[in-house]
Amino acid sequence: MHTVAVLALDRVIPFDLATPLEVFTRVRLPDGRRPYQVRVCGPGAQVPAAGFVITIPWGLEALADADTVIVPGRAEGAPPPGAEVLEALRQAAARGARVASICAGAFDLALTGLLDGLAATTHWAAAPALARCFPAVEVRPDVLYVDNGRLLTSAGASAGLDLCLHMIRRDFGSAVAAQAARLAVTPLEREGGQAQFIVHPQPPVPQGATLEPVLVWLEEHLGDALTLDLMARHSGMSGRTFSRRFREQTGTTPLQWLLRARIRRAQFLLENTDHTVERIAGQVGFGSSAAFRERFKRVAGTSPHRYRAAFRSSEHT
Repeated sequence: MHTVAVLALDRVIPFDLATPLEVFTRVRLPDGRRPYQVRVCGPGAQVPAAGFVITIPWGLEALADADTVIVPGRAEGAPPPGAEVLEALRQAAARGARVASICAGAFDLALTGLLDGLAATTHWAAAPALARCFPAVEVRPDVLYVDNGRLLTSAGASAGLDLCLHMIRRDFGSAVAAQAARLAVTPLEREGGQAQFIVHPQPPVPQGATLEPVLVWLEEHLGDALTLDLMARHSGMSGRTFSRRFREQTGTTPLQWLLRARIRRAQFLLENTDHTVERIAGQVGFGSSAAFRERFKRVAGTSPHRYRAAFRSSEHT
């Protein structure tokens, strides 16, 4: 049984607190067993939260034997956690527990010093303040979550759900995480790398945008030798006009978009097929397996082999 301790401090954000409770308590293994026990813990018996009071059944001693500790976000202006809370978090990390924060919970986690020298994220609106208050932390405001192995942080509240599913997938594989995602009525994020990087989903394209048919065509031809000139010709525009429109409508360049689309497709194939890395390299449009391995590691933060070992669907093991 894997114990998850969710830390509830003064003025905790209810959604951030409820997310790990909702996700982890719904997880079932293929034989029907519940692999997680979730405890809500804190230094006091009750905490105020958004107009009501939450009863806390466990004290800080719950962190002493927890496998995972989650620090939810708290409302702006909440008092800093007491010394006993920070020390309990440090001790949990020192004995090897996985410690994760949701949204503004990164501020409380950063106060422990555990994030010094590491990458971290939080809600984009709070990212400048996190960087200013904790200059030893490398703040990444443009990612959904950051996985440093035993220390993880997520962006806004919905990214906290992504992070919980990511941890479930690390623990029990994609099939179990996918079922948890279905029960939570959310898509399973499949862009996580086992290092501290993730492959971001492509920026949304406004409905009815002129490039929407081109993007569909690109997704269908990822294995082809696509160049900027070829993409521009297919769109019926000049190369310069196509590049300008592409950035306006997607927020990125055509070649950057194409690279991320190819890596995402490769991740799916690594998780769900027995295809060799060499075959997958060709399927997603790389000229050689060496080029594919280099780009995959640069974008996803790990090698194709290690990614497959971490996230391979149980149907293919």
